[in-house]
Amino acid sequence: MKTGLCTAVAFLLVLFASNPSWAGDPTTIIEKKSLTLEGAKLVAAAAAAEARTHNEGGAIAVVDDGGNLLYLERLDGTFPAGAMVSVGKARTAALFKKPTSAFEDIIRSGRTAMVALPDFTPLQGGIPLERDGRVIGAIGVSGASNQQRDEDVAKAGAAAIR
Repeated sequence: MKTGLCTAVAFLLVLFASNPSWAGDPTTIIEKKSLTLEGAKLVAAAAAAEARTHNEGGAIAVVDDGGNLLYLERLDGTFPAGAMVSVGKARTAALFKKPTSAFEDIIRSGRTAMVALPDFTPLQGGIPLERDGRVIGAIGVSGASNQQRDEDVAKAGAAAIR
């Protein structure tokens, strides 16, 4: 009985390997929209303009869909750790595909275990960047006059590519 089962499994493996349409073609190229350096600069410029209209500082970080830093701008008067915090907010928004303010709400509601996640910045001010319904990156802002302004500045940046 075992020999028959092994033979059947071997036959199916050979059949799938010889017919890629059944097994799926491993060479298929998937195209996706990507955030370019120029796009990241456009997002940051819009965010910086919003911050300047309120005479605010701020560190503005823009990352790709994998959370990798593409562009960072630290406006005059921003506290030193702002750059690091803005990168964390942007990475968190990109990797989780949602605004970081959602995590503040989740933690405030009692799910405090979320703060144990590695490389996670659950502070308001991180906004995913979307194009054609897909997240292509994120912006994170830290150092505006308060956390709501961090988010407002980030939203202004995100609006630049919609």
